[in-house]
This record gives sequence, C-alpha cells and structure tokens, in this order.
Amino acid sequence: MINRRLAEKLKNDVGVSVASVLLPKSQMVDMTKWSVVACDQYTSEQSYWEEVKALVGDNPSTLWLIFPEAYLETDDENSKAERIKAIHAKMEEYLKDGLFDELEDTVILVERQFPGGNSRHGLILAVDLERYDYSAGSRSLIRATEGTILERIPPRIRIRENAPLELPHVLLLIDDRNETVIEPLFARKDHFPKVYDFQLMKKGGSIRGWAVQDEACIENIYQALLRLSDPGYFSEKYGLTGQQAPLLFAVGDGNHSLATAKACWEKLKATLSPEERENHPARFALVEVVNLHDKGLIFEPIHRILFRVDKDRFIQDFCRHYNALGCKAYATTEKPSVPPGSHVIGYVSEGSDGYLVVEKPSGNLDVATLQGFIDVYLKENPGTAVDYVHGSDVVERLGRQKGNMGFFLSPMDKNELFRTVILDGALPRKTFSMGEANEKRFYLEARRIR
Repeated sequence: MINRRLAEKLKNDVGVSVASVLLPKSQMVDMTKWSVVACDQYTSEQSYWEEVKALVGDNPSTLWLIFPEAYLETDDENSKAERIKAIHAKMEEYLKDGLFDELEDTVILVERQFPGGNSRHGLILAVDLERYDYSAGSRSLIRATEGTILERIPPRIRIRENAPLELPHVLLLIDDRNETVIEPLFARKDHFPKVYDFQLMKKGGSIRGWAVQDEACIENIYQALLRLSDPGYFSEKYGLTGQQAPLLFAVGDGNHSLATAKACWEKLKATLSPEERENHPARFALVEVVNLHDKGLIFEPIHRILFRVDKDRFIQDFCRHYNALGCKAYATTEKPSVPPGSHVIGYVSEGSDGYLVVEKPSGNLDVATLQGFIDVYLKENPGTAVDYVHGSDVVERLGRQKGNMGFFLSPMDKNELFRTVILDGALPRKTFSMGEANEKRFYLEARRIR
C-alpha cells in the first residue's frame, strides 16, 4: 500500500492515480480470447469483427464488454440499445462471478511485441480527468493532439454512463527524452511479479505485464513526471518564451474515449458533494502511458476512404476550391515534380488512380489540405461518407471498389508532436496513428468506475 501523502502528490501534482487495476484470472479465461483490439479499429470491415466473434465463441472476452464501431452505422437504434444493455449485463456478470483479481496501489509495466519484431513499452495507470481538456486552445496538463469530433461522443456516453467497468485502449504520450519514467522500471522488470504473458489474436503479436507495487518505485515515477511537468524545465526544453502551461500527457490514441470519460465525469460530478468528488473512481480514467521516444513507437499515416462519391466531381471541386484560395491545384495521373512545400496526395478509385497536387498550401500537413476539403465536400454532398483507415493495402482494396475513392497520406515526424501541439494547438483530426490497426492497444485490464 502506498502512503496517503504519495497518493495525494500523484493526484495533485501530476494528475495520476494508482488506486487499483482489475485483471482476469488466468485460470478462468483463455487470455488470447479475452483480449481484443480497440473498438475503433476496422470500422469499415465488419468481417474482421465477425471473425473475432467466431474465434471467441462462448468464452469470457472483452469482445462482450465493448461496442465495435463497425456496427454503429449498420445497427438500428433498437439493436444499439440491446447491444449496450448486453454489455452492461456482461460486466455485472463477470464481477459477480469473481472473474477478476483486484490489484491495489498498482501500476502495470507493459511490453508489447509486434509480429515484425519491434517492441513498445508502456505503463498502465489512471489519470485525473480534472486535468484533461479536449477543447481547442486547451492549456491543461493532459491535452488532445487532434480535433475532437463532438458527434462521436454521445454514442460512447450511452455505454459508459451506466457501466460498472472501464476498459482502456487510450494511449497517452510523454516527451521523456532522457528516459526517466518507464525505462528505469524495465531495467529491473525481473524484480516485479509477472501478471500476464500471452499471444494476442489476429496477428496482434504478444504482450507481457508486470505489477509494480513497490512504494519507492512509484515515488520515482512521481518524481520523474514532476520533473517533466516543471514549468522552467518545460519552457527550456521547447525554447518557449512567455508563460506556457506545461503539457505532460498528450493523447496519442483514444482521444474520443477519453473525451467520453470526461463528459461522463462532468455530468456525474454535478450530483456529488465536494468531498465525494475528490476520489470518486469515475474522476479517473485508466490509460497506458508511452514514451514518445520509445523505439517501438512508430507514427503511421491515417488514410481516407470516401464512399458513394463522384470521383470526377470531387477532383474538379477540390482543384476549384484550392485555386480559389490562391493555391495552384491540379490533378495528374503521373507523379509530378513540384516545388518544395507542395502537397501531393495519391488517390485510387475504380479503374483509375492519380495525384491531387496543391502548390503553396496554407498548412504544413497534407492531411490538413485533404481533410479541409473533405469537410466542405461532405456538407455539400450528404450522400457521401468518409472513413479513416490504416494501411495502404486497405486503401487499395476499399478505394478501388465501385463508388469509392481512397487517398494516401504522409506520415508525421513524431518528434514534432509536442512542440506543434504546444504552439499551434490540436492537429487536424486523424493526422497520425501509432502503428497499424493490428498494433493498436488490445483491451486487457479493467477498472471499477462506480
């Protein structure tokens, strides 16, 4: 058990709680069938989720505790309500059946091994939603890295607001260049009890976890996070002038899930007394913290697919839009030679492919150029829909289907992330992905939120 003073310092100074984590009892579950990928993956591929369902069968699984977003567009309101009701019932069932071990005052050290051989390292803990603000221009300790789509939050609220448990797929990033928070723990991981070690399904690789409960280790985590959030150190690191509020945690994945947790907490706390608000479990959200400089952390672009789109009209309107803004915009079937700073966006469609070119763009990122026009086009053409996908193979497969277009975007330099968010605010939504879809966080741990 950590002492009360340390717990208060963690919450008040760095927005962290290490109160408790639930893990399924390995003797009661097949861990490979228990753990499934984040609900916001494979959103245009219901076949993936049907294959997961067949693999899981009737076994205990996080599949029954989440709402795969591939079904959001196809389920009617009654089906959605029944699915959410079943999720809540299954959570209650698992708690009643004693499926979980509860680890008090614990953080979990995580090593994810990917099929290609790379490893990513992280730390499971809870963060204080009072220190998180996803709104534009936020100066909170925990911030979104991309624009939050508010209409994506209400369906998630319906799941969380009456749920007894949360299961995290949120990844928060720290800019820890000197490797002071997570890496020292891995140097002595063999001193900690291993709490899981198994293969993930569907080419997800493998995962291992160790329980860190030693008070001295948790004190070291606190001191390292406190250093990263020190205003003087923060300003010096980024060469800032004037007063800039420190950014300690940047949301890498799962921004809308964290925003949902925030929205639910704001609604709930209005019904609580000041004393009840201080340490209510719903005030916190379980996340995995990853160092931006982890060698296994790869930033991948998030590509776009348009459905029910008139390809020729889209191209014509795209060029007209950016030419009217003073850029030089055109389409070509051959990869062009362009001036530095130009944006060249490859596309595919049924029977053809080519490039959209914008010279002298107003923004730095090609994703901002493409998404800026897609937003305009969707308003004028409500029959067209967009999805955000990982992997050029998915763009090829879906983009070439009749009535579709697929667009390839460039990766972002991860070393520019924190400085960009600090100076410019949130990036365009779906700017980058931390790995391909099968490398996303899999649901595994849980936490009580009521």
